[in-house]
Amino acid sequence: MARDGKNVVAAALSRNELDLAAHAAVAALTGGLSPASMMLAALDWALHIALSPGKGFDLAKQCALASCELAQRMQLAGTVDSRPVRALEDPRFSADSWSRWPYWLYRDAFLQIQQWWEAATTAIPGVERHHEELVRFFARQWLDACSPSNYIATNPAVQTAAWRSGGLSFAVGMQHVLEDLRELAGVPKNDRASPSHAWLPGKQVAVTPGKVVWRNALCELIQYAPATETVAREPLLIVPSWIMKYYILDLQPHNSLIRYLVDAGYTVYAMSWRNPPEAFRDVGLDDYLQDGFFAALAQVRLRHAHPVHAVGYCLGGTLLAMAAAALFRDGRGSELKTVTLLAAQTDFTEPGELGLFVDASELAALDALMWHQGYLDGRQMSSAFQLLNARDLIWSRMMSEYLLGRRSKPNDLMAWNADTTRLPYRMHSEYLTSLFLNNDLAEGRYRVDGRPVALSDIEAPMFVVGTERDHVSPWRSVYQLHLLTHNPVTFLLTAGGHNAGIVSEPGHAGRYYRCATRARGAPYRSRDNFLQTTPVDGSWWLCWNRWLRDQSSAEVAARAVDEGLCDAPGTYVFEK
Repeated sequence: MARDGKNVVAAALSRNELDLAAHAAVAALTGGLSPASMMLAALDWALHIALSPGKGFDLAKQCALASCELAQRMQLAGTVDSRPVRALEDPRFSADSWSRWPYWLYRDAFLQIQQWWEAATTAIPGVERHHEELVRFFARQWLDACSPSNYIATNPAVQTAAWRSGGLSFAVGMQHVLEDLRELAGVPKNDRASPSHAWLPGKQVAVTPGKVVWRNALCELIQYAPATETVAREPLLIVPSWIMKYYILDLQPHNSLIRYLVDAGYTVYAMSWRNPPEAFRDVGLDDYLQDGFFAALAQVRLRHAHPVHAVGYCLGGTLLAMAAAALFRDGRGSELKTVTLLAAQTDFTEPGELGLFVDASELAALDALMWHQGYLDGRQMSSAFQLLNARDLIWSRMMSEYLLGRRSKPNDLMAWNADTTRLPYRMHSEYLTSLFLNNDLAEGRYRVDGRPVALSDIEAPMFVVGTERDHVSPWRSVYQLHLLTHNPVTFLLTAGGHNAGIVSEPGHAGRYYRCATRARGAPYRSRDNFLQTTPVDGSWWLCWNRWLRDQSSAEVAARAVDEGLCDAPGTYVFEK
């Protein structure tokens, strides 16, 4: 009887692995996207639009009016476009050359088609919201691919460049195509051709002096050498995201947040996560809490008898919020002086366009792909982020590099972005399912040490930063933390995107921010009401520094860093 039971279990496991293998094979062909999810969304949209004659009439009317308008303007062929302002909102068509015949016709026809599809994929009665967003997203991808700015015959700038260079721009562009194809095929670029060659950690970036003072199998802890005679009594512990390397916060000296904090008179610690190999496939989110943040916090507490200013960026901020809730639940909240969350979500009801890739079908495909590999590869993850902003990251880049023959000049942020990492199978699966899909943290179901945690337990003052053009952690989603807590929360919204908005050093042109503080127990202030806050020109780093100073208790003499295990930036940052 026992043998029969074992045979049943073995058969079940075999069937499950067969299913996973089949899903993984399909996901590998589709780049991790679920064809079932896309087909269901398209079917939902098509059936409901077929059952909406009023919507169909409006779309037909819009099409007829647009055709009549273009036909009327065709009579002006050969004259200068009288309405160039209409296209200035779209950077693809902002050049004056788009105002000439026949290019203004290509442009205006495309913009009208784009406007028609926007109307056709929104406000369809009965379509599930997630399906509507998927159809709208993929319609935009298709339209962006068909833009006249992407083709030689319809782009005046490309034709002008080819004429002036005697066709050399096409030759250089073809060379760029061949170089990129070689890289896709796994042939490494020449060091001089690589954008990361000029930005090596420990050489040009991640050069703030310090020591690795502790290491385990998951992360290293770096302590930075003081730059002032006195420092704030409470140290800072920075928890970066493990989606990318930590040195996004320590680029060049002039735009390094870590260098800025050291120069401002703080004792700064930063965690550097390991780039996990396939052997880490069963490392879970709880391991990142226990062997990551809690272990690092314990090391900082061994060196300082004072509470810690904890700072979390992106996914590291989500991890910090979980940890802070657990510490206050267990009566250990006094270990944290303050909590700062940088572009970090805690409520995932409005995850923005990243939520397009998170539903049950999509997660089944991604889970199977990660099961097969043991991790999610950095290139696969970056492809999803590129899709979210394909107009700028894919099509505009291809037009510039392949049609105009202009390579983008590498910079430190580009080099960091190319320094991808992997994500363990179990951790990423738990993260997507528990947080993105089920929203367990915001709804009080997420468990740490077997017991649920609630963000409302956090009593420490919080400083929360959102960025205006964030595709990863939309600021409106980040702002939801106000509904989950009652402690003092200072919320700051800064210009820029998920990365560039955080790397916003003093003197950076065009930077501004809005900031408001909710006192303990104060009533909720809506997001739209927050936007009425008067913007302040300059870097948000200055505002945060003032807040940290107000929260710190005193000044103490700075202490030199111990001998340590090795110099910063450590060893894990170099793992490929």
